[in-house]
Amino acid sequence: MAVIKTIDLVGASDVSWQDAAQQALAEASKTLRGIEGFEVLESSATVDGEAIAEYHTHIRIRFRLER
Repeated sequence: MAVIKTIDLVGASDVSWQDAAQQALAEASKTLRGIEGFEVLESSATVDGEAIAEYHTHIRIRFRLER
């Protein structure tokens, strides 16, 4: 029997929302094994004046627990 665990992370990037999600996944991959996928929960950004300063992507990562 398998158990799947989830964790939520928010990636940040000055390039794009997609890059912010990639940053979060890359960081999670440093310590988690068995990552099976993720879903994007929310995208947001901070602004500086009239321009986007930083993109944020909130993701939920799924990984299989090992015994």
